[in-house]
Amino acid sequence: MMRPGRRGRGHIRSGGHPRRLTGRADPGVTCRCRLAAFDVGGGLLGCRELSRWTHFWWIWRDWCRNGGRAVRSNSPDSEAAPPPKLDTGVAHSARVWNYLLGGKDNFGADRDVGDMILRMFPDIAHVARVQRRFLVRAVRYLAGEVGIRQFLDIGTGLPTADNTHQIAQQVAPQSRIVYVDSDPLVLVHARALLTSAPGGVTSYVEADVRDTEEILHEAGRSLDFSQPVALMMLGILGQVPDSAEPGSIVTRLLDGLPPGSYLALSDGTDTSPELNQAIAVYNQNSASSYNLRRPEQIAGFFGGLALVPPGVVATSRWRPVLRDTSSSRREVDAICGVGRKG
Repeated sequence: MMRPGRRGRGHIRSGGHPRRLTGRADPGVTCRCRLAAFDVGGGLLGCRELSRWTHFWWIWRDWCRNGGRAVRSNSPDSEAAPPPKLDTGVAHSARVWNYLLGGKDNFGADRDVGDMILRMFPDIAHVARVQRRFLVRAVRYLAGEVGIRQFLDIGTGLPTADNTHQIAQQVAPQSRIVYVDSDPLVLVHARALLTSAPGGVTSYVEADVRDTEEILHEAGRSLDFSQPVALMMLGILGQVPDSAEPGSIVTRLLDGLPPGSYLALSDGTDTSPELNQAIAVYNQNSASSYNLRRPEQIAGFFGGLALVPPGVVATSRWRPVLRDTSSSRREVDAICGVGRKG
């Protein structure tokens, strides 16, 4: 839960199309300090660590080479687009989640909200780690045991250890991954997500989860929809209110994928009064809201799919590996599952 970035509909477009970045075997460059990139004086993107200013050399390089325009991609045919503007004074889910995972790509507002949640529900950091372990196990299962070679990861969040493309391409270097998010900070860090193994493809689309037609259209530039695809939706539907019909979002996305495709999904449940209260505080102090749901509601997102054993279970209970400690296997207030489209 709260893994994805901003769910708002204000993603940046050029000519009516969402951003799309593509990388092939490019080592990329990432900034490892506590930073965010933003528009400064109508031009330069930079990062700030404490009182010291530095610059993303690769953004500055591409900015200069392209006449003052930010480059979307390291591919030669990529389109240019203006740099994103970030609101660092309000907490955002991707940055709060990054903080809970021990990352550095967050701001004071994100840490303040994260600390409030930790005081009210100390297990939230454990939930974050368990959710991440589920991603690793699910991708390894899909790439290794099932043989899936294409992944559509919606609600990417900020890059951290064991990203989807890293796990999939460890198993099969030719794997193709498309990341989708709508948080401008995730866009800035997309370079870290565009490091693909030789023979594989990793690309990024900036779009809202509710814009299913655009997501499928843009993802189709990198993925072959005549072959099975693994749809990864970890924590993203918690960003969608019931009024936006999250179940219909899943249905529309799966309708665009061929038989033999899979859905891997996890989200937070409303089974803990302490967590419910902590998320209520988060929603009052964040730019977006998170919606905890009853376990049966989340299980309903798998309607019409053949569930992979053990079915829809607590996130810590889905095919745990032997090296997982007893503490990492304890129950958490989040459930997950993997289902196959017939």
